[in-house]
Amino acid sequence: MQRLCTWGWGILLLLTTASTHADSFRQAPKAMSALRQGAAMERSNPRQAIAHYCNAASLGNPEAYFRIGRLLARGPQGIRSARQANAYLAMAMRLGNQQAARYYNTRVGNAPLGPCGVGGGSGGAPWIQPSTPFDQDSYLARQSMSKQKLAGMIRQAAKRHKVNPQLALAIAIAESNLNSFAVSPKQAQGVMQLIPETQVRFGVTRPFDAEQNIRGAMIYLKWLEKQFGPDWIRISAAYNAGEQAVVRYGGVPPYQETQEYVQRVLYYSGHNQLKEARSAR
Repeated sequence: MQRLCTWGWGILLLLTTASTHADSFRQAPKAMSALRQGAAMERSNPRQAIAHYCNAASLGNPEAYFRIGRLLARGPQGIRSARQANAYLAMAMRLGNQQAARYYNTRVGNAPLGPCGVGGGSGGAPWIQPSTPFDQDSYLARQSMSKQKLAGMIRQAAKRHKVNPQLALAIAIAESNLNSFAVSPKQAQGVMQLIPETQVRFGVTRPFDAEQNIRGAMIYLKWLEKQFGPDWIRISAAYNAGEQAVVRYGGVPPYQETQEYVQRVLYYSGHNQLKEARSAR
């Protein structure tokens, strides 16, 4: 039985690695290198494999989040954590990974997405922003034509609604990685991951229609700007946690998920410093 399980795990790893090969040329070279290093270590040293995958996850790589979640869900007993696994798998799903849903355990909740790696979670350090600046244009140039088309739609819609295109794209990348068919465990849908209540508020009746979904998201972002001014920190926090939470706490709520989300948005927008983001227009 043990031999069969080991064989099955090896086949799963090969299939997962093969499934990402077709998209590898579009991923950042550093992320792909970390994925390869992690894959080589999964059987011999799964903790070290997760460390490599964390390096790729810090660059926003959906496959890395999936692999971490899969190891935490189905790996050796010493590293398993169903709630932690769910946190990484949920993020993988938000970023468009289609395999993560197979491993997501609906019977348990999600741990906070704490410091990347085994043993992270509640009370841990926040998401650590990579030291390399994020260049939206360079990132988009490596994506598929369909994602580049969505990025163009977002930029055009942002200009029409007088929303900063850089911020709008950063939120789209953080939310769905430009996947117009993404669905989160909380039923956020479409390219900019609008939950059903937000869809109703802003007239989105077809959430998987990219044009309509993006229009609704731009109207929502403009509404948030009217509430909070040109403060990208509070706008992105409200987009994630709801405007009432931001009002109640007078800023970013003390939710680890939201705090990490804000940092990701700032990173993807190119505004690495909080002070810089507060005055961005």
